[in-house]
Amino acid sequence: MHIAYLTPEYPHPQSNSSGGLGTSISNMANALIEKGVKVSLVIYGQETDSAFRENGIEFHLIRQRKYKFGGWFFYRKYIQNYLNRISSENQIDLIEAPDWTGITAFMVLNVPVVIRMNGSDAYFCKLDSRKQKWKNRLFEGLALKNADALVSVSKFTAEITREIFDLKKRIIIIPNSIEVGKFNSGNMSKTNNQVLYFGTIIRKKGVLELAEIFNKVTEQRPDTKFILLGKDNIDVFEGKSTLELFRERLTADATRNFSHIQEVSYSEVIHYLHSCRLVVLPSFAEALPMTWLEAMAMEKALVTSDVGWAPEVMENGVTGYTVNPKDHDSFAEKIVNFLDNPELRKLMGRAARKKVEQDFATEVVAQQNLEFYKQVLKRSTK
Repeated sequence: MHIAYLTPEYPHPQSNSSGGLGTSISNMANALIEKGVKVSLVIYGQETDSAFRENGIEFHLIRQRKYKFGGWFFYRKYIQNYLNRISSENQIDLIEAPDWTGITAFMVLNVPVVIRMNGSDAYFCKLDSRKQKWKNRLFEGLALKNADALVSVSKFTAEITREIFDLKKRIIIIPNSIEVGKFNSGNMSKTNNQVLYFGTIIRKKGVLELAEIFNKVTEQRPDTKFILLGKDNIDVFEGKSTLELFRERLTADATRNFSHIQEVSYSEVIHYLHSCRLVVLPSFAEALPMTWLEAMAMEKALVTSDVGWAPEVMENGVTGYTVNPKDHDSFAEKIVNFLDNPELRKLMGRAARKKVEQDFATEVVAQQNLEFYKQVLKRSTK
């Protein structure tokens, strides 16, 4: 079997910056290679064209092209022709693409197409109560309805997406995965009360709520240090830096104990996970967040949101706490509870890692994907 992943991002030095989508594809690609599956990556929207083979994977980087008009159509057709050519030359059996902006809309491909729901623009606009651009809505709807099969990383994302686009097709649920062996709890820090948020600095991930929450934690535990680790973004509602909006909400005492760290390498992220006492991830809008899985795999005490997909990942009171991020008092209370109880942190951290090993380990999820691909190919030959 030969699977090609069409994606706008992938964690590789030659490609543009990558986030959770790229990480999830990387985890799956490596796991499938181990199972004897051939894998190609077609990464569009890049700065240069390039094709090479590395670690058993065929890489195809496609430069973003400019057109005088209709670029949204002609660039898709360029990618379509590229995919059809390499599918024929390399005997690719199936192509998987994300739902984001409906990249496969208007494409006619010579192999079956799977769309994986990691959260479309329409999905996030609905969760954020924002108006979506009509073109993105059109493209995403066409891509989903024309796909040969649909798969979603969470039941919540599947249900919301089905409602938005009035989808009639069956949607298979297969979660994101993590290479658990790459994450080790190591020696937990005993020298500080450091609380870590890592991810994009953006409203939809609950960052602004964290300012109010941290103010309340500081009142009870003035020695608590709080770190935001990630890239700042311009807020879609106020047109200002989200980090600036966050700082404006902090009290003077909380400001003294706060620090921001820009984007760092993946290994450095793991370093900060090692050194913190606990992790806070109060997001309002996700499909199935890789950051949650990474923190759980590191056996970290974790306080997350209780929104939508949360029960599919976390078990409240077992693997950590799930709380409504707008309930600042309750969220702060859970943080302080963890800070005051080292044994509780260890107990829930171990339960969190066990949950990841059972349900989200790449070896487990790769087999689910492989069986799903086989079924898609079986149907396409009838």
